[in-house]
Amino acid sequence: MTWETALNNYQHYLKIERALATNSVENYSLDVLKLMRYLQDNAMTVSPVLIHQDQVKQFIYDIAKVVNERTQARIISGLKSFFNYLVFEDLRADNPTDLIEAPKIGRKLPDTLSTKEIDKLIAAIDLSHPQGERNRAILETLYGCGLRVSELVNLKLSDCYFDEDFIQVTGKGDKQRFVPISDLNKKFITIYTDQVRIHQTIAPEHSDILFLNRRGKQLTRAMIFTLIKQLATKIGLNKVISPHTFRHSFATHLLENGADLRAIQQMLGHESITTTEVYMHVDRTHLSATLEKYHPRN
Repeated sequence: MTWETALNNYQHYLKIERALATNSVENYSLDVLKLMRYLQDNAMTVSPVLIHQDQVKQFIYDIAKVVNERTQARIISGLKSFFNYLVFEDLRADNPTDLIEAPKIGRKLPDTLSTKEIDKLIAAIDLSHPQGERNRAILETLYGCGLRVSELVNLKLSDCYFDEDFIQVTGKGDKQRFVPISDLNKKFITIYTDQVRIHQTIAPEHSDILFLNRRGKQLTRAMIFTLIKQLATKIGLNKVISPHTFRHSFATHLLENGADLRAIQQMLGHESITTTEVYMHVDRTHLSATLEKYHPRN
């Protein structure tokens, strides 16, 4: 079996059997592609079925010289998943990564913005620009609903249940969830749809997509990254931020103001509460107040 065939079958497995999103499938594939390129560059002609643990170890050793520990751990995890698939399909008897230890790394705490910084970013949007109202609605939705950037660009008009104060979001693995939306957020989306979007010539295949580019087509994730980077530069924000920073800020600010962790988990679409618990470590200042308010000894 060739590496190309094995990788293609693996991608199919991730998409169909494990129902992973396209971005996740691509990320898993990149780790295997790195190993494939390494073997090719070093004239090592060995199939994925016969590759030995020592060869995989040498790859990890060499790549550790050029990547940080977090990336190294992710590559090992990606390869472990790939070879587990081959074992699952009875193409291999063992997993050559089983005895390879990933570097011990702490959980990276998410970067956040303060409410003042978010207000400054939104205030920096030029509303006289044809895309101004759209951009304001985008940032308000990222922060107001805690969406992933992929969820935002795929949001549809038919997903907006404003009378019920909810939007329907399609997250990782095409899993759907309902997220509450505030009156303020609805207001800015409505301004965009009623005053800007309605006057656009919209591509038929994107007629139900909420946020459109100037050509009437679906926005890309890169466009959202660029928008946020330009606004950060405009206000002189000394932080490296991305669309995900708004999602982290959404969760952190809810927790700081007393929201239930389980409710935040549901709104973020986290499968495990452990993923949501990282926000407990971002700002501990509210924990003392919680103890003082609710503990019977206080």
